[in-house]
Amino acid sequence: MYIVVGLGNPGREYALTRHNTGRMAVDFLSEQVKSVKVLAPDTFMNHSGKAVAKVVKSKKAAEKLIVIYDDLDLPLGILKISYNRGSGGHKGLESVIHVLKTREFIRIRLGIGKKKDVEKHILSNFTKSEMEILKKVFKKTKEVVQVIVEEGREKAMNKFN
Repeated sequence: MYIVVGLGNPGREYALTRHNTGRMAVDFLSEQVKSVKVLAPDTFMNHSGKAVAKVVKSKKAAEKLIVIYDDLDLPLGILKISYNRGSGGHKGLESVIHVLKTREFIRIRLGIGKKKDVEKHILSNFTKSEMEILKKVFKKTKEVVQVIVEEGREKAMNKFN
């Protein structure tokens, strides 16, 4: 069984922030995809690996891990799938890689766009119009996860990247 983890921060004050995009995506997926185990860690972003390690116990199990998270380098509305890559500077993903001691897992990066003041940008809420874009991205994310589960990551990468 695949484990889908949405990175973000716990708490109401972070619920609709850009840095919580992964967590919002798994909230959507938990109602849509029945053939996966969904996890939204209750740890803060930079400590996500601790929560993931509780359900992913080996490098072999990590091959069936899908981590969904926000990406500053992608425009809002764009998603990319990757496997066995670095963190790209994302602290939550760095935590997962460090604790699991492997990079061999699937990532779904959800674009949030980039601004000069990165910290202010990632902790700002989405606007109403941006939330409409996100709803479409979450539907596409659901399709991506279904293709990964049913046909494999390579097929999903070829179809959606």
